[in-house]
Amino acid sequence: MKYMISWFERSQGSPMEYENAQKRILEVFTQWTAPANFKIELFVVRVGEWGGHMLVDCDDPAAVHKACSTFPAFQFQARPVIPVEEAVRVELEAIAWRDGLKSK
Repeated sequence: MKYMISWFERSQGSPMEYENAQKRILEVFTQWTAPANFKIELFVVRVGEWGGHMLVDCDDPAAVHKACSTFPAFQFQARPVIPVEEAVRVELEAIAWRDGLKSK
């Protein structure tokens, strides 16, 4: 299953608390390694803010949850995603089924 994991910064309080949180985030992140069952396909940050997106292929939802729980200074969203080609195929199948229904 592919997941798009997005993270957004949480409010950190005073400017000094914010700076300390950023230092801690970098300290933790530089020592973090992706789980063995993560296949990272895309890993980007949003320009001009603290946050980003990671597209991973992982069959263990608990591993995804653990990765999202590692950095409490961020709010995470992990959403299952499918390739657009697959989405179009499934939607066309649904439309064909619906169009084939008999009117009452």
